Amino acid sequence: MSSHAVQAADLDAVRTVAADVHRAIATVIEGKEDALATAVTVLLAEGHLLLEDVPGVGKTMLAKAMAKAIDCRVSRVQFTPDLLPSDITGVSVFNQDSRTFEFRHGAVFANVVVGDEINRASPKTQSALLEAMEERQVTVDGESHQLPRPFLVMATQNPIEMEGTYPLPEAQRDRFMARISLGYPSPEAELEMLTSHGERDPLAALQPVTTGVQVQEQIEAIRSLHTSPALRRYIVDLVTATRRHQLLRLGASPRAALHLLRASRAHAALAGRDHVLPEDVQWLAGPVLTHRVIPTGEAQLARTSTAEIVAEVVQRTPVPAAR
Repeated sequence: MSSHAVQAADLDAVRTVAADVHRAIATVIEGKEDALATAVTVLLAEGHLLLEDVPGVGKTMLAKAMAKAIDCRVSRVQFTPDLLPSDITGVSVFNQDSRTFEFRHGAVFANVVVGDEINRASPKTQSALLEAMEERQVTVDGESHQLPRPFLVMATQNPIEMEGTYPLPEAQRDRFMARISLGYPSPEAELEMLTSHGERDPLAALQPVTTGVQVQEQIEAIRSLHTSPALRRYIVDLVTATRRHQLLRLGASPRAALHLLRASRAHAALAGRDHVLPEDVQWLAGPVLTHRVIPTGEAQLARTSTAEIVAEVVQRTPVPAAR
């Protein structure tokens, strides 16, 4: 299929699925439209989503709502210090009757995996997700097991300053397509939440609005969305600029560039376009790049956030002319 092969009917289907999922989640999470839009974009770009914020702002609720909106296999993992890697990936168990080893699937064998408080587990257990997130397979005792498609990991984590947390390794953070923070709700949204959540559980009333098969079809359609050479160069220029920035000790990886491209395609499709614009890339640069870069000591002393640095990179990088 050529890069121009996305039909109008495909774009309509993508927008319909995205709008249905967005509306379903919005019945549970009020007043966070940008965060919900990013979450749906990551879903249709076949990425993984990291939700980072203080406790009690709805991270787990958002992850559960997204999972429930899709009629597919869902598993939830509560990450704790005593969680073992085999609890996530699975384990080979000896069957006394057949005298053979049988593989017992772990929690990762689902279409949507909700990982709650991922940074409360040890780095060794966190790393059990690395192969699954990148290659969509798990290798146990030298044998590879394919994961179902679509496959989405939505993990929540508390800020690393909180007690009892381990910082995610750079390789783990790099496998998340985007990171979003919900932040505290506005007073109006919080008042509405007290009314709606105080009388009923909106999550219990949420019904699936699409299936895993339909989501996978939209993912396949988005992959062939047209991206001009100039726009691909723009993405590379942005990523390269983070590697050269004087306030960053570690810039964005080549995987970050690929994730930014995929997410931009999904964002363009959700807007009903059959091609990607610089505006798509700019809108997603923060969520896609911020969690992958590491500031220098000087930046930390000056309290300059990685979000501010990425925003400066976007502002300074020349935008390509229209296609």
